[in-house]
Amino acid sequence: MRASFLFTSESVSEGHPDKVADQISDAVVDLFLSKDPYARIACETLTTTNRVVLAGEIRCKGVFENHEWAPGAKEEIEAAVRATVKRIGYEQSGFHWENFSFENHLHAQSAHIAQGVDENGNKDEGAGDQGIMFGYATDETPDLLPATLYYSHRILEKLAHDRHNKVVPFLEPDAKSQVTLEYRNEVPVRATALVVSTQHAPGYFYDGKEGNPELYKELRDYVIGVFNDVLPEGFVDADTKIYVNPTGRFEIGGPDGDAGVTGRKIIVDTYGGAAPHGGGAFSGKDPTKVDRSAAYVARYLAKNIVAAGLARRCTIQLSYAIGIAEPLSVYVDTHGTGTVPEAKLEEVLPKLVRLTPKGIREHLKLNAPIYQKTAAYGHFGRKPEGEFFTWEKTDLVDELKAAIA
Repeated sequence: MRASFLFTSESVSEGHPDKVADQISDAVVDLFLSKDPYARIACETLTTTNRVVLAGEIRCKGVFENHEWAPGAKEEIEAAVRATVKRIGYEQSGFHWENFSFENHLHAQSAHIAQGVDENGNKDEGAGDQGIMFGYATDETPDLLPATLYYSHRILEKLAHDRHNKVVPFLEPDAKSQVTLEYRNEVPVRATALVVSTQHAPGYFYDGKEGNPELYKELRDYVIGVFNDVLPEGFVDADTKIYVNPTGRFEIGGPDGDAGVTGRKIIVDTYGGAAPHGGGAFSGKDPTKVDRSAAYVARYLAKNIVAAGLARRCTIQLSYAIGIAEPLSVYVDTHGTGTVPEAKLEEVLPKLVRLTPKGIREHLKLNAPIYQKTAAYGHFGRKPEGEFFTWEKTDLVDELKAAIA
């Protein structure tokens, strides 16, 4: 582990085209789980200029059973999709919640997958797919998330809050942020570079030749104020390189400016590149899919290890085979910061939480319509709120300490 270095993470707003797709996919997940806690959903979304397309595999009591749609179900799905786009704030000529063309190509889940996943007699519920999943936690921030990603998310959340509340007149839904921090002795101490590209109202740009320099200065000064509000005091200094809309003009954005697809922002969704990820997307999937549920429980376990003071940094890997309930492997790495052997943690963790798909779902209460909130500004580093973000709780700390004593 290097002690001193620069590291960068990025985030994207709820209006980024890929995040629009993620939120639509999770709106479908939530709609199905609200009607059937054991629904099966794998919903992919494509967004582009005035068009939204759904595809994937489903099974849900009262919505889609025996290859048949229930009366009104298709209309309810379309209403949920349009409501999601309206909430994000798209009322533009190139992408408008009320006017975009909508296609629904969802169809029945494969019977061959279902027979491996479903609980049946003495057979426990199997994993919905093979794969590897990672969880990570670090003591860099109060939410135990890498600082570069934490501040990238918070910058865009502030922009979204001010846009929805009409604090400023120039913000539009699509935006990206990027934060580069200097680390000394493994601790973030200052920002060396900060980037925000935000879609803006007409006229709020200047590229050195065209545009309105006064309006652009208004936008730039506002974003710099957000940097100073979000980052710790002293992190933004005279040497920090600041880039606000460096291309000059960003009026055409969202799905009208670039196509969006579910699952393309998994580094933003996870740990900003500071830790591995398994490659599988989260959004659009019900919790029998270990791409989602096992990644959540891996984060939960890693966070509790750090919260318990057993390590300052922790990475956990889980692996699964399709149709098989128990994980094939449990791997813990505390990166030289641990106070107990990793092998001991690998032995203890499966005794504290049953790491089968069913065990994870029941422990974290995942069979509920809780997922659309996860689909922007990160699945991790969020505040637990009742049934939401249960994997961010640190309620395993005392049991962990007792188990290794």
